[in-house]
Amino acid sequence: MRDNELSDIRQLPLFRSMSNENYATLTRAAYDQTFPAQVQLFEEASGADFLHIVMDGAVELFAGWQDRETTLEVIRPVTTFILAACITDSPYLMSARTLEKTRIIMMPTVDVRTVFDKDPAFALAAMTELSACYRRIIRHAKDIKLRNARERVAAYLLRTAPAEPTNASFVLPLEKRLLASFIGMTPESLSRAMRSLQELGVKVEGQRITIANRAALESLAHPSWLIDGPDLQNSQTRGP
Repeated sequence: MRDNELSDIRQLPLFRSMSNENYATLTRAAYDQTFPAQVQLFEEASGADFLHIVMDGAVELFAGWQDRETTLEVIRPVTTFILAACITDSPYLMSARTLEKTRIIMMPTVDVRTVFDKDPAFALAAMTELSACYRRIIRHAKDIKLRNARERVAAYLLRTAPAEPTNASFVLPLEKRLLASFIGMTPESLSRAMRSLQELGVKVEGQRITIANRAALESLAHPSWLIDGPDLQNSQTRGP
């Protein structure tokens, strides 16, 4: 890997505090590769051979059962995935595929586990990252289980929109098919829910969304840090 790539990765919270010697061990066999869109990187139930880091592009994490499939998360730069399987030397619970041309750095899991065992700072950073992932998953489960379809769409738009109280306009970061899967809906249900939000001042033009009345959406979704985040201690310093 190039020196600038090593420097960029070093700034990630997962690697920031570890010793230089252990960071060199962790990255000695790492390499980067660029994949075209719609390439499956690995399948669920397969062994975790690498810790992946998305440097450019986007990766969809998904799972299937019988004839059904669901989107679990979309990973964008610069982010690691899937850490838990690497640390525990367990099979992947999700599959991964690129959504667009994507550059990924891959670190062998044997090196990740070796450094985890001997570098306390890295182990603590890994625990912190895994804890954040766990809390994000709980919030996502609560969103799907406790809100109806219309409320979920309203809450997602509020989380994604700029902070301006009125006339917030933005482009959905996910295509609607993926968004529907991510929030537990069919594409048809998502379209109906979005149309129903027009009476609350939501304008939908393809991927562009305009919110003319944020308060009306909030009255429907009832945003809560217990579901939508962020953690209270984080919100005090960084804001929503």
